[in-house]
Amino acid sequence: MGKRILQRRRGKAGIQFRAPIKGKIAPVRYPKHGSEGQATVTAILDERGRSAPLAQLKLDGDRYTYVPAVAGMSVGQQVSLGPASQVNGGNIMPLSRVPEGTRVCNVEIRPGDGGRLVRASGTSAVLFSKANGRAIVKLPSGKNILIRDTCRATIGEVAGGGRREKPFLIAGARHHAMRASGRVYPRMRGIAMAVVYHPFGGGRHQHPGKSTSTSRNAPPGRKVGLIAPRKTGRKRLARTNAEVSK
Repeated sequence: MGKRILQRRRGKAGIQFRAPIKGKIAPVRYPKHGSEGQATVTAILDERGRSAPLAQLKLDGDRYTYVPAVAGMSVGQQVSLGPASQVNGGNIMPLSRVPEGTRVCNVEIRPGDGGRLVRASGTSAVLFSKANGRAIVKLPSGKNILIRDTCRATIGEVAGGGRREKPFLIAGARHHAMRASGRVYPRMRGIAMAVVYHPFGGGRHQHPGKSTSTSRNAPPGRKVGLIAPRKTGRKRLARTNAEVSK
C-alpha cells in the first residue's frame, strides 16, 4: 500500500500546512471608510511572512492603523487621508481624485474593504482610465480590472522592490523563508517520484504515462494534474499566449 501523496495530505489541512499566526502584528487595512485628515508614520515594521514592510500610522485620538509602506516613506512623515489629499507618495485617496497614469498600490476591490490588491514588495498598479463612476486599473500581472472610483488606493510603489534580486545562496535560508510564509518547501515534481508516491511517477523516463487531465470527481489519490480543464493541448497554449500578449 502506497503512502498518501502530498496533495492529499495538504487537502486535510494539517498544522504543518497552515499559514502561521505567530509573529503577526495587526490586521493590515485602511481605517474605516470616511476617515479623513492627517496621519503620522510612527514606525516602519517587519511582519513575519510578509514581503513588504509595514507602516504604523497614528490617527487622531491615538488611533493606529497599519498599511504597506511605500518606497521613500520614513518615520515622522505626514500622510494625508481623504479626497482632499494631494497626489504625493504615501497619501491615501479615492481613485476618483487620482490623475490617470498615476502609479498606486494597496487598491480596494470594494469601497471600504481596507485594501486587497497590489500589496507585495516592489509592486504597483497604474490607473488607466476613469469614466461613469468606474476606474480601470492595470495590475502588475498586466490584467485590467474595472472597479468603482470610490475605492481607495495609496499613491506610490510598495517598498522592498529589490527583495528578489538577492539570491538565497543556501537551502537553509530558503527553507526558513518558505516556512515563515506557510509554504511547502521543497516542492518535487510528480514525474520525478516513484510510482507508489504519485500517479505520474515511475517509468524509464520522466513522463506522466497517462493523461494529465483529471475529473472533478476523481478520488483523492488521483486528483492531480489539470483538474477539470476547459481547454488542453494546443488550444490551451494558444489561449495562454493570447492572454500574455494583451
